[in-house]
Amino acid sequence: MQSADRQTKTRTAAPGASAAISANWYAIFTRHQHEKAVAFSLSNKNHEVFLPLYRSVRRWQDRAKSLWLPLFPCYLFIREGMDRQLQIITTPGVVHVVKWGGQPAIVPRGQLDAVRQMVESSLQIEAHPLVQSGDCVRVKAGPLAGLEGILTRKKGVARLVVSIEILGRSAAVEIDGTNVERIGARAPFSDRFSTDG
Repeated sequence: MQSADRQTKTRTAAPGASAAISANWYAIFTRHQHEKAVAFSLSNKNHEVFLPLYRSVRRWQDRAKSLWLPLFPCYLFIREGMDRQLQIITTPGVVHVVKWGGQPAIVPRGQLDAVRQMVESSLQIEAHPLVQSGDCVRVKAGPLAGLEGILTRKKGVARLVVSIEILGRSAAVEIDGTNVERIGARAPFSDRFSTDG
């Protein structure tokens, strides 16, 4: 049930939105703490939106509260819709569409699918600094089977890091280090993408 809850909280699909496999996804840069409002507004304009969220527990002196926070602060993803850019960028809270070479940058589907698989699993996920080199691994079994990423360790715990390179952002999930197979070393990523409007 937790997986289903996380899925509903992280993906907003417009009614009748196309599920075509070949459709491109783009990144939208938003004002700070406007990601959920922008996702809601764009969904109401019949755009399919993906806003990956993760659960975080915030503690105060007298209480603790569980919150759903954006995995990539100030970013969300939209399927197609670049023929309606004016409608997108005039949505309150939108700063701009992420571009590369002056054109809306297509987010590699494999990277987005990897993030979606992590978010929709029942595993604990969190934002992680971008990892530019290290051992590439593939998860052999379990809810993340087939997922590829970079293997890191933090306090003796193995983590799989998946990146959305165009944003320079990553997400990490704890995994069983014996449940992965090495598929090679990753070359450093060069900063080719622009997040300027």
